[in-house]
Amino acid sequence: MMRYVIVCLLKGQVLDFHETIVNQVCKKFDVRRQRLPAHFTIKAPFETDNIKEIEKLTEEFCSKNVKTSIKIEGFGHFRDNVIFMDIHPSRDAFKVHDKYIDELKKLSWLEWKQNEGENKKFHCTIVSKRIREKFNDIWKYVLNYEANFETYFDNISILIWRNYRWETYREYKLS
Repeated sequence: MMRYVIVCLLKGQVLDFHETIVNQVCKKFDVRRQRLPAHFTIKAPFETDNIKEIEKLTEEFCSKNVKTSIKIEGFGHFRDNVIFMDIHPSRDAFKVHDKYIDELKKLSWLEWKQNEGENKKFHCTIVSKRIREKFNDIWKYVLNYEANFETYFDNISILIWRNYRWETYREYKLS
């Protein structure tokens, strides 16, 4: 079985900013970077031998739905072990996201965790692995930056775990 994750890849200025802040935090505080580019998660990692079913569903969904706006504004954290850029989806972005989740939930074999799916906190992780002891210092450092971007939920991308990292397997553009 192969391991996959479904995300919206963030690009352009957001990707550049994310790469810069992640690199600086990891270097300055000697913490490990995550193995994913700038994104927000739509479906947490899962294993399957049946990815074709998700590919077909996603391709059809994207052909019938349009890109929607999102705003990245400031930073947040979960407990003392995840620091992220805060994402504020438009109403339309929430609707598209939730409609896609509804489609995925029709696949009876696809398992869901309590904190994923609808009503989730949209975010783009900066650092999350083994940072508890350095959390306060990293948090203060990150707050020196200004994250303020208007961008789009314009793709649904399937990433595959290969060669000890996440690689883009398929990217579908919202119309």
